[in-house]
Amino acid sequence: MDIASLLPQFGSLAMTLVAFVVALSVIVAVHEYGHYIVGRWSGIHADVFSLGFGPVIYARTDKRGTKWQIALLPFGGFVKFRGDADAASAGVDGAAIREMTAAERRSTMSGAPLWARTATVAAGPLFNFVLAIVVFTAIGLSRGVAVDPLTVGELKPVAVTQEVMPGDVILAIDGKPLPQMGEAGFGELTEDLPAVALMDYLVLRDGREVTVQGPHPMPPVITQLAPQSAAIASDLQPGDVIAAVDGDPIYAFRQLREKVEAANGAPLLLDVLRDGQTLQVTLTPRRVDEPQPDGGFQTNWRIGIIGGLFFDPMTETPGLLTALGAGVANMWAIIEGSISGLYHMITGAISTCNMSGPIGIAEVSGAMASQGTVNFIYFIAVLSTAVGLLNLFPIPVLDGGHLVFYAYEAVAGKPPSDKVLKVLMTVGLTLILSLMVFALSNDIFCP
Repeated sequence: MDIASLLPQFGSLAMTLVAFVVALSVIVAVHEYGHYIVGRWSGIHADVFSLGFGPVIYARTDKRGTKWQIALLPFGGFVKFRGDADAASAGVDGAAIREMTAAERRSTMSGAPLWARTATVAAGPLFNFVLAIVVFTAIGLSRGVAVDPLTVGELKPVAVTQEVMPGDVILAIDGKPLPQMGEAGFGELTEDLPAVALMDYLVLRDGREVTVQGPHPMPPVITQLAPQSAAIASDLQPGDVIAAVDGDPIYAFRQLREKVEAANGAPLLLDVLRDGQTLQVTLTPRRVDEPQPDGGFQTNWRIGIIGGLFFDPMTETPGLLTALGAGVANMWAIIEGSISGLYHMITGAISTCNMSGPIGIAEVSGAMASQGTVNFIYFIAVLSTAVGLLNLFPIPVLDGGHLVFYAYEAVAGKPPSDKVLKVLMTVGLTLILSLMVFALSNDIFCP
């Protein structure tokens, strides 16, 4: 066997593992720090803050007496508060509690007021949501929004010689006036344009209106690749131009979409232009359950290629409140989509293969990291939202389960008995382990 031939595969695997560990570590650290800092503010002392499990490879104790440690297995973390029997806060160390003074008991999780315990537990998922909003807001501020009227920025490679130049203000395409709606209105217009190699663009250039030749505004150029897709598996890259499908030339991205859907799962032969060379790539579309505006899902054939304009629009920085609002909306859309997806999987409307386990998440981490830092950070925000939502599920062992216990205590005036808690914790742990096994089996057996 040629060892050199294995190096690219090893490099890809290494990137996947590193990206997964980095993403998970950031999300876990933020989640656990939420528990820690709100607990501290609420008067609850943390004995241990651990990133990872297993043998400790680094540790230090701060002036407040909290031990900060990094453990060997970087697949989670925990905060152990004073008086907890274990890292999951699933029980109380009764012997230690009995030896404490009243003031010391107040600094334990079990001895703190109900409001303090509730705030401390809820803070973990809340910090995950805050992380997502901050990331989405920062990306919105850095990327900006397209100026109106739409102005050409940096040009992308296309398969034809065209005359549109950076700085051109687009007024009309193929005789159709451009709506004053920025890129969104521009995208709607493209669906009605003919799929031809070149068309007329009326642009404002140096103060004069001129007509120049340009490609279809949405050409079959790859701007991004969907993780776990046929395109990723076929080693397609952002910047590749799809010149033909099964020998038929295409000039608009919608033609590629139509070819994929018409193939109904059959393999497709793509002529791909990359760095001045023509490559031929054969790939097979995959069935994908896609969310719809009405909250439902629709199953389509996809190859995992995301397109865009043949240029990057000139942008301007939005106001902070505008970017923050967009960040919150983005985070909320992920929550709605996750809940809708779970509901449709339970009802059988979509395949349960949509649920990924650690292997699938690791693959997506590597794929997003390979497409750039911004894409990887965006993925961390998406995953952080999902982790925050998962932890709010009312399952014992999870934060949501603890919040349910606290709600019972608020109504009944006392917490559930230790016997009931132990039974519920066992049930909750069984559910979580079963879910993990199910998700892992999806990673292994789903196409």
